Formats: sequence, C-alpha cells, structure tokens
Amino acid sequence: MTCPVAPEHQPVYLGGPRFQTDPVELYREMRRDHGAVAPVVLDGDVPAWLVLGYRELHQVTSDPVLYSRDSELWNQWDRIPADWPLLPMIGRKQPSILYTVGERHRERAGVISDALESVDPFELKGHAERFADELIDQLCAKGSCDIVGEYAMLLPLRVLARLYGFSDEQGPGLVTAMNDMINGREGALEGQRHLAESMFALLAAKLAGPGPDVVSRMLANRAGFTVEEVAQDLMVMMAAGHQPTADWIGNSLRLMLTDDRFAASLAGGRHSVGEAMNEVLWEDTPTQNVAGRWTSRDTHLGGQRIGRGDLVLLGIAAANADPHVRTDAAALTGGNNAFFSFGHGEHRCPFPAQEVAEVIARTGIEVLLDRLPDVDLAVPAGELARRPSPWLRGLTALPVTYTPTPALGATR
Repeated sequence: MTCPVAPEHQPVYLGGPRFQTDPVELYREMRRDHGAVAPVVLDGDVPAWLVLGYRELHQVTSDPVLYSRDSELWNQWDRIPADWPLLPMIGRKQPSILYTVGERHRERAGVISDALESVDPFELKGHAERFADELIDQLCAKGSCDIVGEYAMLLPLRVLARLYGFSDEQGPGLVTAMNDMINGREGALEGQRHLAESMFALLAAKLAGPGPDVVSRMLANRAGFTVEEVAQDLMVMMAAGHQPTADWIGNSLRLMLTDDRFAASLAGGRHSVGEAMNEVLWEDTPTQNVAGRWTSRDTHLGGQRIGRGDLVLLGIAAANADPHVRTDAAALTGGNNAFFSFGHGEHRCPFPAQEVAEVIARTGIEVLLDRLPDVDLAVPAGELARRPSPWLRGLTALPVTYTPTPALGATR
C-alpha cells in the first residue's frame, strides 16, 4: 500500500493565481514546506525545481558547468509537445546568446557589452527625456491616464530602438509589435514577425551603410558570429530591455504613490527616486522567476536530489526575500544592491545593459514627476492588479489623476 503524499510536500504548480496575488506569502510557505529548493510543475505537469534560497541561487549561477544554460540537456524533451505554451521561454536549438555556453558565450557577451559600452550616457539620457516628454504631451491635458499602458509600456523600446539605429518613425510600430508579442494573445505571432523582419532589414541597411549605433558596432565587431546570430542577440536584448524596464518604472511609481516613505519623490526628491527603484529590485522585482538551468550530472542542492538533465528555475524574487539575508524585511535596503534582479555569474545581464535600463527607468520616472507633480492614484491601492504571470511581475494598469497641464512640444 502506498502512503499518500502530504499536501505540503506536493509540487507547486508554477502558474497558479497566488504568483499574481500573493507571491511573498507563497514563497514563504514553499520555503517552510520544502526548504531552499522546491519541486514545481509547469504547464502539462512538466516537473522542475525552483531555487528559493539566496545562497543556493548564488551556487547555481556561479557554476555554469554543473548548472548549464544548454537546454539540450533537458530530460523532458520527449514529453514536450510542439504547441507547449512555454516554448518561447524555454526554447530548443535557439541560436541566441541565451543558450550559448562556455567560451563561445563569453565571446558573444563581449560583443554585446562592447557595443553597449559605447553608448554615450548623455545621448542616452537625452533620448529618454525626449521620448518621455513626447508621451506625456499626449497625456498631460487629460487629467487622468493609465501610467502603465499609456507611458511605461511605451517608453523603453522607443529609446532602445533609437540606440539600435531604427528611425524615430519606426519606433511606435516596434513598440506595438513587442507588446503584442509579450501579451501572448491575438497578434503575438504577427508582432514577432514584425520585430524579426524589422531587425533583419536594419542589419542589411547597416551592413551597407554603418552608423553611430549599437547595431553597426555589433556588426563591426562580431567576432565570427553570423548576421543571424547577431540578429537573435539584438532581439533578445530588445525584449529583455523593454518589459522588465517598463515594469521597473510601473512598480517604482506604484511604490512611491502608495508608501509614505517615498512621499518626497512626488515633490521632486531625486534621492527618493533612486531609493524607490532600488527597493523595488529587492521587494517587487520585475523579473520574478527565470528559466532556467539544466544539470549536467546528478547532484544535491538545498537538501534535494537533483537528477541529471533536470530543469532548475531561478527564483529571483524568493531569493531576494530569503530571511537569511533579509532578517528585517520591513527595513529599507538603504541602497544595498546585492539583489539577484539582474542575475549573477556568467549569464547575468551585462553591466552596460543594466546601466542603460537604469537610465531609461530613472529618467522616465523623473520626467513624469516633473511634468505631473501632483500625480495621485485614481483607485485604492488594494485594487491594483498584477499580470497573471509567475515569470514577470508587473501591473496590468496604474490609473492616476493629476492637474491638466499644456503640452510642451519642442519647448522643453
């Protein structure tokens, strides 16, 4: 006779509503029931492990040989259908930097970092201010708007497209295509096609006539990588730089509008903006969970036996809240940046990309507060809803009110 498994030891479905409504308490319960590494199941009852512990996540991301980024190692491929909904996130035989390992990955990351390091910070801030002003010009006379849908979700990609070398006229179409693809509903495939076609067209144009932009620099210094590989990496950078940065803006503004500790931000306190953004990366990080790593041999982690080829998911939000490192979760982090929100180790987000994201997010918040200084929530804070995703954590909407003001046009 087989004894039933106690409910507290059952794997957790990584997609239930609590990842949207109450992830903090959910991670606390998972840590209580399973320890630093918890068994989870994905769509289709596909098993995986979620790393909840800060020390364990550091261990996984510091050992790219044992915990590889090579998805070909996965021991579940024979049961993954062609229409599995997570294939865009856990891909197979994808020619991008995400699934490249070893020296080839380091060379590829170097190409990206070199191209982004050449971005002039003053030029970057200027682009971010200009596009932020243009977006606010469309909102400022209304007296109310949805900051997420009408501002945060439109700004990052406009700036990134300009850095890549796209024309300003192409920017809005790229934003629509990217947001359609991220939403994963009607128009997602068309959006993906538009992005790919636009990227390959841009690469062809820059091969024929290089310019002072990220794409031209990557093509000039591609270290033997094909044009297709460069295109794949550019699209990865664009997607990774857009949605998390948009959510960083939205989550930071939510914090400043709902937490009295950051009230000075609404009066133009620049120091408070930075504090709020840092607090969000600890407490409300846009990237909640990341897929993934695959074990190259049998091992043990956090008291669990991990089999060869098992999928290990990085629990960024849970590790940031690990009570071993956050002994007083109510206290402000005070500028501590030892969070995992940008990853860690060989496959972390390149440092120049982090700087680009931070400039875009901070400029977007500061311009909005300059232009709409009396902005306030239009609904009770408890009514704000999150997107139903265990992967990226962001608001579905952030409705606000403010005193109507005239558009600035080109006078700013």
